[in-house]
Amino acid sequence: MTETIDKPQKRVRRGRGGGREGNRRRGGPVIDQQPWRIPVNPDRPTEPVDADDVAKIHDAAMRILEEIGIEFLNHDSLKILKAHGATVNGENVRMGRDMVMEKIALVPSTFTLTPRNREHRLEVGGKHILFGNVSSPPNCSDLDTGRRTGTFEDYKNFIRLTQYFNCIHFAGGYPVEPMDIHPSVRHLDCLYEKLVLTDKVVHAYSLGAERVEDVMEMTRIAGGLSHDEFDASPRMYTNINSTSPLKHDVPMLDGLMRLAKRGQPTIVTPFTLAGAMAPVTMVGAVTQSLAEGLAAIVLAQCVNPGCPAAIGTFTSNVDMKTGAPAFGTPDYVRATQITGQMARFYDIPMRSSGVCAANIPDGQAMWEYMFSMWASITSGTNIVYHAAGWLEGGLCASYEKFVMDCEVLQMFQSYFQPTVVDEDTLGLDAIREVGPHGHFFGIQHTQDRYETAFHSPFLSDWNNYENWRDRGGIWTAERANAMWKQILDEFTPPPMDQAIQEELQAFVAKRKEEGGAPTDF
Repeated sequence: MTETIDKPQKRVRRGRGGGREGNRRRGGPVIDQQPWRIPVNPDRPTEPVDADDVAKIHDAAMRILEEIGIEFLNHDSLKILKAHGATVNGENVRMGRDMVMEKIALVPSTFTLTPRNREHRLEVGGKHILFGNVSSPPNCSDLDTGRRTGTFEDYKNFIRLTQYFNCIHFAGGYPVEPMDIHPSVRHLDCLYEKLVLTDKVVHAYSLGAERVEDVMEMTRIAGGLSHDEFDASPRMYTNINSTSPLKHDVPMLDGLMRLAKRGQPTIVTPFTLAGAMAPVTMVGAVTQSLAEGLAAIVLAQCVNPGCPAAIGTFTSNVDMKTGAPAFGTPDYVRATQITGQMARFYDIPMRSSGVCAANIPDGQAMWEYMFSMWASITSGTNIVYHAAGWLEGGLCASYEKFVMDCEVLQMFQSYFQPTVVDEDTLGLDAIREVGPHGHFFGIQHTQDRYETAFHSPFLSDWNNYENWRDRGGIWTAERANAMWKQILDEFTPPPMDQAIQEELQAFVAKRKEEGGAPTDF
């Protein structure tokens, strides 16, 4: 069953917006995208609170850990934490701040993630900022068929888009859940396709020992690595969420510990919605989020001192009229920026998200997304989850919005390019040549630079109104609709050694024969 998405105005002719179609007919690429690069954010982060306030937030987070404690529902984790000096009472764990800071000091401030294609390795931390695809929605949508439950074919299509766009640096969780594959074997089929259709860094869901171990083994096989080579450096990662307030569940902690043992990083991201799962004040919500996140990172360092990790923020507010999560709000921006200050205080990498609450790829979707992304940029974030394709507060992946978001990501990457100030860029000779009565279009200074002088969009239509109207009056989402189809039509998977692919296929077949992962179904 599908639902129809309302279209802006009447249906119009497709494929006539802008000049890219002409390039494609002449054999060029679907879009003229920027090359693969690891962006470096040159700007100083925004810091809403001063050093005294940072100290107050830190002290409050430590008091939560010392006086209130965090529930660790995984009994193996309780034994480890107790052995390292934590006070364990049932499932409640309290940690002294000396223990916490000793363990947090072990976390690398930067680390490298190396996928099967070394050219797509990622530098995490410092001023680097990385963008990943939308992850985990159960539904997807496009302008042609509307909103629907996700399928395996949709999953593969979004993975192809993840590989295609150079501004997407890692393949996070499933860009849409393929609900037509049984959960016991879903991870096997999904990871196989992800490893074949992409050569970027991949992710494991921490949803049980079998899934985590299978993903690590498949990543090792895809990279052509020995077990020792896999364990020697980060190759993939997991993201875990606390069960706010003040709780970490069994499978998430199990996944963290399994990856930590093998030197693979975990991003710990509490989901603290102010007014619902955290205090209604944003500073209080950030403080609780920090306590929850740091507690799990301490566990990872107890398992394997020096194991890479990152702290995530998913602190936003709820609509106090309905209780629905709100994203891309001013409160979300400030919470992200303050979390960035605290991440720098602890000297650990940070993750945030490119999110919105809008239901269709319209103006609300883009202004909320842009505000969320501005939070990431101004907070000093290193890893941006859900940077392309997210709708409905995470319940839907949109084909059109994936393309629209990548347009924004390329704009940010252009914005990050360093500013050069020298005799050439100051242009005094050009100003002298033109004087007060000429123009700069035809002079040599312009002719030498006009092709690369400014950012060039692939989706925006810069025609005037009359030309836009005469070309069909195509709205942005409709141009994106035509574009994702063209990309999928021309997509070519990255090369993979045949023997490695056959080994992956054999592993998947064997694990399916063994029943895959246990489920409640």
